[in-house]
Amino acid sequence: MTSHGPADLAVMGVVGELRLGSVAQDAKMTPSDTYIHGHHDSVLRAHRWRTAQNSAGYLLPHLRPGHALLDIGCGPGTITLDLAAAVAPGQTVGVDRVGRPLDDARQTAADRGLASVAFTVGDAYQLDFPSSAFDVAHAHQVLQHLTDPVAALREMARVVRPGGLVAARDADYAAMTWYPLDPRLDRWLELYHQVTRDNGAEPDAGRRLLGWAHQAGYQDVSCSASVWCYSTPTERRWWASTWAERVTDSAFAHQAVSGGFTDDGELAQLSAAWQDWGSAQDGWFAILHGEILCRVS
Repeated sequence: MTSHGPADLAVMGVVGELRLGSVAQDAKMTPSDTYIHGHHDSVLRAHRWRTAQNSAGYLLPHLRPGHALLDIGCGPGTITLDLAAAVAPGQTVGVDRVGRPLDDARQTAADRGLASVAFTVGDAYQLDFPSSAFDVAHAHQVLQHLTDPVAALREMARVVRPGGLVAARDADYAAMTWYPLDPRLDRWLELYHQVTRDNGAEPDAGRRLLGWAHQAGYQDVSCSASVWCYSTPTERRWWASTWAERVTDSAFAHQAVSGGFTDDGELAQLSAAWQDWGSAQDGWFAILHGEILCRVS
């Protein structure tokens, strides 16, 4: 028979409540936080490509069956479900600020037969879980969108037991690089920085993760880096198609125009730039990510 400590039982109770729908589904988000991408299908399509293998490889060796795991900013849950499989029969909870992508996550979990995972709407700054409830708290591409990433890292530490891990991975937009060169893609990157910083967030988060962890009070932090690289014809077409839509139809486009940074005409040019890059036979695009593993004391 498996014995469970108080933290394990707390998470099991939360997962059971989520399955019954008795946990609140409205997040109390900090008003100044704006998610630049929104939840247009072009965005969710990109998110569904993510797996634990291509997005959380630095964390996987540290997971064990029986761990209780929290995934913050889980979106459609593709990474979450891989992590849940790694820690099963331990309980996994995925949290996102809005409910729309969680419907996909729940359906995929049901299709995979993963009964040890549940999803709910929540606030990264005020997680609705007891202190020391989890062995691991994970956030992928989340801190870059927050006005106070240090506060979120502190809150992640609160819900992780002493000796557990807080893990985060974020892209660094300034370090993105591509070929063939195109001044329109240079403008896309400039515009992305403008809109993100107007939202009070940090697009070059990857290089700042270690500093944010130290500010949050972590003493035992290990850092790494990894890349996504799109270079095959299939990869190029897919990556280009997501951004060709995002620059005209996603929340990013609406924020860029309403903020006075661009207009629909320029966005159409940027969309064409992505389509041209995607059709280039020698096209190559790399995204650098920073990664941190923080041991909770």
